[in-house]
Amino acid sequence: MGKMITQNGFILAVFATVCVGLIATTYSITKDTIAGEMKSALARTLNELVDATQYDNDVYHDCILIPGSELLGSSEPLMAYRMRKDSRPVAIILESIAPNGYSGKIKMVVGVFYDGSIAGVRVTAHKETPGLGDKIDISKSDWITSFNGLSLGNTSISQWKVAKDGGQFDAFTGATITPRAVVNQIAKTLEFYQENKSWLFNQQQSCNSKDSK
Repeated sequence: MGKMITQNGFILAVFATVCVGLIATTYSITKDTIAGEMKSALARTLNELVDATQYDNDVYHDCILIPGSELLGSSEPLMAYRMRKDSRPVAIILESIAPNGYSGKIKMVVGVFYDGSIAGVRVTAHKETPGLGDKIDISKSDWITSFNGLSLGNTSISQWKVAKDGGQFDAFTGATITPRAVVNQIAKTLEFYQENKSWLFNQQQSCNSKDSK
């Protein structure tokens, strides 16, 4: 009986070792593919916000980690990608998080031109209700494009609300919480940009530290 238990234990140990080896091998083979796909997805998103002809720098190596910020909705560092033309600042793409969506956090990227106007906004992750709150997604509705060209200069902070709250932005039928959260967070992101504009473009690049983790 003891011999059988020992044999079974040995077999299980070998099986576990083989499984760990297979997992490690699979990860080693696929990690570069996954990283490449993520970079391609990022490139598509960035180019949707700022056309590639408008900048000539290597965006993926001209990025910074922004320390946790209440205005950006995160206590953890967030990424920012800087775009330049002939070494002059053109725009920046800021990660931002609306903490109070209907079903939790709404992650987005906000493109801001150097003059403070919005180049574009895209929601990158959310759990909002299908058919209602998910209209913040560009694949479901063009609502998110209504922010293009706006800034704190041409749209007073009091107007950065949904119409139901006295602002200028339409909500969705049957869903007000989701667009309210997005509008509010975009306004906060513009405030962050306005307060930190010089620092954002002059800070030494630091994105590689995140990529290497």
